[in-house]
Amino acid sequence: METEKKKRPLVSVCIPAYNSAVYIKRTMESVLNQKYKNIELVVVDDCSKDDTVKIVESMDDPRIRLVKNEKNLGMTGNWNKCLAEAKGEYIKLICADDILYEESIEKELKALLAHPEVTLVMSDTSLIDENGKRTGCFKRYPRSGILDGRKVAKRALIFKSFFGAPCNTMFPRSSYEQVGGFDPEFPYILDFDMWLRMACLGKIYVIHEELNGFRVRNDSNTGNLINDDRKTYNLEHKNLLKKHNALGAVHLNRFELWVSMMIRHWRNELIQIYLWVNAKKR
Repeated sequence: METEKKKRPLVSVCIPAYNSAVYIKRTMESVLNQKYKNIELVVVDDCSKDDTVKIVESMDDPRIRLVKNEKNLGMTGNWNKCLAEAKGEYIKLICADDILYEESIEKELKALLAHPEVTLVMSDTSLIDENGKRTGCFKRYPRSGILDGRKVAKRALIFKSFFGAPCNTMFPRSSYEQVGGFDPEFPYILDFDMWLRMACLGKIYVIHEELNGFRVRNDSNTGNLINDDRKTYNLEHKNLLKKHNALGAVHLNRFELWVSMMIRHWRNELIQIYLWVNAKKR
């Protein structure tokens, strides 16, 4: 039995943390309670001013590794620090207020092991409120199983990010090494940019099960941006289109670029309404 356990690949679950005291314990517990046990939980604290570090240090599990930055690196810098600290053959990033359901790692890893050509696996996401109550679902690409990454990437650029938040993805270390991490040019949609680059490496895998929970908060980085300055979000999306057209793995014509920008604009408006309605319910 012990020999069999040793054969199982190490999965690094990375939590970039900054002033995350309210939710980080629940996030960490959801990782530590996974059915798949051969994991390391890497928490990189970006000079938090609250009790984040104290909470992490209070949790007793040898799989936890806390890294404390000497200076604040910002979101992109800290996310890249997490990936650099990861020692596993497979990597999963999760924000400090989201959660994993107990079969998340087991099922996503199973898909990667069964299909070595896959560069990224993603699953459906439950939308949860500040108390952890399910309020909706974010579905991935309509089809499931092995898909052409470039086709999905192009449709994601035009219509919406089928890739979603970090908590619903897992990837081999080799994918991260090939694309080179998160791009500081995109401080708010940095994950969308990296998932696109990983998808364009080859094949991706979609699991239509809700294996994780994304916490919807008005005071999150994205929530603040959409509420206060949607123009900035739209500009970042425009720059994303330019970058990926220039890279050449996908190509959008002028009409497709226009459609993409219009959809992004109206999605931002709808997200603002969604956040407002949820705030009213509390």
